[in-house]
Amino acid sequence: MAHSKQQVLALVVAGVAILGTLTACAGGGSSDDPTATVTATATKTTTATASPSTGGDSSASPSASSTDAAGGDTGGGTQAGTRCAVEQLRGGTAAGGGGAAGSVEITLTFTNTGSTDCTLQGWPGVSFVGGGNGTQIGSPATLDRSAAHDAQTLAPGGVVSVPLKIVQAGNFSNAECSPRDADGFRVYPPGSKTAMFIAATGYVACNDTSVSLLSVGAVTAG
Repeated sequence: MAHSKQQVLALVVAGVAILGTLTACAGGGSSDDPTATVTATATKTTTATASPSTGGDSSASPSASSTDAAGGDTGGGTQAGTRCAVEQLRGGTAAGGGGAAGSVEITLTFTNTGSTDCTLQGWPGVSFVGGGNGTQIGSPATLDRSAAHDAQTLAPGGVVSVPLKIVQAGNFSNAECSPRDADGFRVYPPGSKTAMFIAATGYVACNDTSVSLLSVGAVTAG
């Protein structure tokens, strides 16, 4: 039986529609298909923080090129708000109480050059310096804790004293001591991390840090 043109065209259109549906089903992606997962792993980073130096020299001459192994020790008493700052102190030396055989004792002094009262208590940090540039020579002073360390208040112009025992470098051989002439002392007032230079010539220091020549007492009334 012959088909009309309209019937043939309808069959062709229906076939194309069925073919399109089958193609979509075969090629389309499913929402249930697994997807690739990338996992990022964080690495812990450690940052090294440099500790602040206890050095520094508040005096004009000579400048410090190394730091003391020991700073000042307040002995646990002075309030930070009333403590004498290095900027309001002038350091010096005076005659001491003599000394035992093979050693001498001198006095370090602190004078309040400021316009208000301030307080010092405890032991200063002290070391020999030399070379014309504030280079530390040998080990810093040990702290003599045998005496009291009461707080000392300095009025403007007031002075306090610190006993300093110096063992003579000649008690040791050159090999033990590695002697060097000193220009003076680097001194940290009690509780301070800033130092001052106190000139004092005529002393020989031991550059070898295994030899201890200095022993310092607590601040006392002037």
